[in-house]
Amino acid sequence: MTTREVEHEITIAAPAEAVYRLLADVENWPRIFPPTIFADRLEGGETEERIRIWATANGEAKNWTSRRILDPRGLVITFRQEVSAPPVAAMGGTWIIEPAGESAARVRLLHDYRAIDDDPAGLAWIDEAVDRNSRTELASLKTNVEFAHAAREITFSFEDTVRIDGSAKDVYDFINDAHLWSERLPHVASVRCEEEYPGLQTLEMDTRAKDGSTHTTKSYRVCFPHRKIAYKQVTLPALMNLHTGYWTFTEDADGVSASSQHTVVLNTDNITRILGPDAGIPEARAYVQSALSTNSRATLGHAKDYAEARRNHAD
Repeated sequence: MTTREVEHEITIAAPAEAVYRLLADVENWPRIFPPTIFADRLEGGETEERIRIWATANGEAKNWTSRRILDPRGLVITFRQEVSAPPVAAMGGTWIIEPAGESAARVRLLHDYRAIDDDPAGLAWIDEAVDRNSRTELASLKTNVEFAHAAREITFSFEDTVRIDGSAKDVYDFINDAHLWSERLPHVASVRCEEEYPGLQTLEMDTRAKDGSTHTTKSYRVCFPHRKIAYKQVTLPALMNLHTGYWTFTEDADGVSASSQHTVVLNTDNITRILGPDAGIPEARAYVQSALSTNSRATLGHAKDYAEARRNHAD
């Protein structure tokens, strides 16, 4: 079997320890790395963990589980995929963060991998995916660490919650069945939803704004019946550099708490063009939150009507 070994590196203007901390917290990866849709820590302690990652590779959405060994003293993170996605037969590697002075770090990303059945076309596909994703990940890591202070000001999260006298399954089904949204949601003009793998959706929508205009969005969604749907939007409006979020459904004796959470990084370059010469970050935050909350609350409201009607019909 042919094992390929490759290395990519970049220098980052930030202390090595800060870079390590960012890499070590896998739940932040959708905000740091463009290919990552969602990442979850399944189990583990301080030095070893098992994680699951959903990400795009060459435009296709994939998911896999990996084990990681964390060495905060040596600033090294070793990873090995437990279950790889075809055409990958095996994949592993190492993050090595080396101090380059007090306020800079050299980051090396090593990969080793094999293709299923040693297939040359499969190996070429992996070569391209690893090279593209490694370059993208390192460039994004550099950007995110170096602009961490500014990003704190332009990164924000918020959540909307409604109480529903229904079952978590019915509320989840309404959000999960996005292919029906153009029939069920007035603000959705058209929708295209594909589920190539169970629980992993590609969702494209034409959404109506308050002024009657429509805009197209594309998101990848990871679905966990009947408790959570996480997503990452990959076509972004002019005021956003990043938009991730999740829907959660928590059932108790009195019904369901259904929530929509958003995390946004503003695109400050477009604020005055979109909102006028006097607008700044506070106005952009308010505008984006209002737009996203309006759609989330509308969707949750229709999910509430759907779930409560089903409960009443069952009664």
